[in-house]
Amino acid sequence: MEIDLLAVDGYRGTQPHDQFSWLREHAPAYWHPEPNGPGFWAITRHDDVRAVGRDHETFSSHPSTMISDGSGEPSPFDDHTMMLVADPPLHTRMRRLVSREFTPRAANALQPRIQQLAAVIVDRIADRGECDLVTDIAGEMPSLVIAEMLGISHDESRRLYHCTETIHASAEVVSSEERRNAVTTMFMSSQAAYADKLAHPADDLGSLIAHGAVDGEAVDAIDFFLWFMLLVDAGGDTTRNLVGGGLHALFEHPDQRGLLRSDIDGLLDSAIEEMLRWVSPVVYMRRTATTDTELAGHVIEAGDKVVMYYGAANRDPAVFDAPERFDITRSPNPHVAFGGGGPHYCLGANLARLEIDAILREILTRLPDLESAGPVEWMGSNFIFGPSRMPVHFTP
Repeated sequence: MEIDLLAVDGYRGTQPHDQFSWLREHAPAYWHPEPNGPGFWAITRHDDVRAVGRDHETFSSHPSTMISDGSGEPSPFDDHTMMLVADPPLHTRMRRLVSREFTPRAANALQPRIQQLAAVIVDRIADRGECDLVTDIAGEMPSLVIAEMLGISHDESRRLYHCTETIHASAEVVSSEERRNAVTTMFMSSQAAYADKLAHPADDLGSLIAHGAVDGEAVDAIDFFLWFMLLVDAGGDTTRNLVGGGLHALFEHPDQRGLLRSDIDGLLDSAIEEMLRWVSPVVYMRRTATTDTELAGHVIEAGDKVVMYYGAANRDPAVFDAPERFDITRSPNPHVAFGGGGPHYCLGANLARLEIDAILREILTRLPDLESAGPVEWMGSNFIFGPSRMPVHFTP
């Protein structure tokens, strides 16, 4: 079996599940070569992925959660830390700054507005009879929600959504200049928001961060940018790609779609969990070994990159019965689409589930004959998985 988990073509329409299957059985900790890098351990079994994600002392999120550490060029952000690449106890203190906005109670308080936004999104396209499912519906939902949470305009959030697509794209698809331009656009947007929140604080997440502090140190402009980029980025990826990828799965499994439509109230919750398992919108997260250790029968040396493949873990036959079957009634469903626990369990998981529920209800009830209307384009990324364009048609 030829193993190449970095090739973008392996993530167009599906993830490289044939490779994941071979690796789980024959090499659950596999030393994977890396162009322009030292290589990394690919971890594919469910239990091992969970173990790595929960052990921050042995497997650090610093210096990066991406396989590549970047170009190695100095950055103006090097002396600042994004929460995503911080370990406890710093990570815990950073998370505490915003965590109250993402508790189940806080998310539930937003539910009426999220449902209202979902209705508005479908209102805009319902009379057209056709649209792009990703850009007109799936991408709109998280863009509008995070815009209102941060206190920025809907149009600005839409613009930033396109930046995140460029930032996550593989080097095979976008140039380093395009990626830098996207980061610069996001930085300039964050600085405008930071200045606005300092001068005109409001009851929103942007103001909370701008006027916040960690370890007694006030959030500065660079800190705000890192928070801003993380929230815009992570706030959109899972929802957008899950809705697009989940509906694609329903198109490909009409029996499951029919079953869901027959009892939306009774089955939507379990259907969403199965979509999260099946799609696995975040392909991987990397950690770095802090000390020599052993994993899956291999010696991992201090400094080695260790990469958790969530899509592989989510189809582990040791955990899931008939994992290659898309089953919206699956229970239990201990998928790791949100990270599988540990300190870096997705902060926005509660909010994402509410957004996904709201927009899927609108689609399934108001556009019941929604069907694919052409070829699907997939994100050119080996880090984030989902469709980037999906033309559909329906009865106006």
